[in-house]
Amino acid sequence: MTQLSPSLSSPIFRRQGASQPRQQGRKRLQIAAALLGLGLTTLVPAAKAATNVVFVSGAFMRSISVADLETLAQTGQAKGLLADVLRLSKQKPADVAKLLNQQLTLPIVLTSRLLNTRIGEAILARVAQIVFPLKAKSVGVPALKAGVILGLDQGKGSLSAISFLKAYPTSEMEVSIPALVAIASKASSIADLVNFFSNAPLDGLKGETSSSK
Repeated sequence: MTQLSPSLSSPIFRRQGASQPRQQGRKRLQIAAALLGLGLTTLVPAAKAATNVVFVSGAFMRSISVADLETLAQTGQAKGLLADVLRLSKQKPADVAKLLNQQLTLPIVLTSRLLNTRIGEAILARVAQIVFPLKAKSVGVPALKAGVILGLDQGKGSLSAISFLKAYPTSEMEVSIPALVAIASKASSIADLVNFFSNAPLDGLKGETSSSK
C-alpha cells in the first residue's frame, strides 16, 4: 500500500477511512486558520489561547480568567470576581454555565466559506466592535476567524463559548463595555441580537453557499 507522507500521517490529519481529498482539504483549513493566528503573533508572540477576558470602559479594566469560566461551566459554581459579577447582574450561575456549555455543531469547510463571504465579513466586523485582542481592535476580525475555525477543529466540528476562548489566538480578549451596553439596549431577546448582527441574512448566506457548490 502507498504510505501517506509524514505531514498527512500525523495525528492531526489522520482519520480512519478518510479519503485523500478530504485529508488535503482539512490540511488546507488547518494551515489557513494557523496563518490567521500567525498574523497576530507580532502582538503576542507566545500566546496560543485566551487566558483572560478583559472588560474595558475607558480607564476601567477588570479581568475574568478563562479558567474561572471553565470551572463555572464544569461545576455550575462561580468564584472570585466572576461570582461578584453574576451576583451584581442578578444572573444565576447555573444559567450562565448552561450557556457556556451550549454546543454549536458546524461543518468546518462550510463555516470557513461563510466567514469569508461578504455577509460573513459584515457580521464579524460587528462582533469585532465588541470583542477583540486587548488594545488591538484592528485585528478583531482575523482573531474571530481563527478562534472559530481552530475551535471547531479542536472540537471535531463542535464549538462552545469555552472552546472558542481556548482557541482564541491571543492571551487577553478585550470586551468593550460601552459597545456591549449599546448592543444590549437594542436587543430584548436572542432573536433581536441575531437580527442586529446579521440584519437577518442567514437565508441569504445559505443560498450563497448552495450556489457556490
